[in-house]
Amino acid sequence: MVENKKPEKKEGLTFTKAFPASVEEIVGRTGTRGEAIQVRCKILDGRDKNKILRRNVRGPVQLKDILMLRETEIEAHALNRGGRGN
Repeated sequence: MVENKKPEKKEGLTFTKAFPASVEEIVGRTGTRGEAIQVRCKILDGRDKNKILRRNVRGPVQLKDILMLRETEIEAHALNRGGRGN
């Protein structure tokens, strides 16, 4: 008896390409309500390895955390040192 085996279809998640970056410095809070944190991070892999970028991060973050960045070309605007009413 010969069994007809169909090739098994693997179902799984497909992820977009991301590059690891280590948080080197926490610059400050940004956003209209301070909901984002601006950090300086060092790219650990890929074409821009060892490049330091300024990025905005939502959620809790601390020094030496690893962020997975989808792109490494766009940098966040620098925080101006003004505040409310300045």
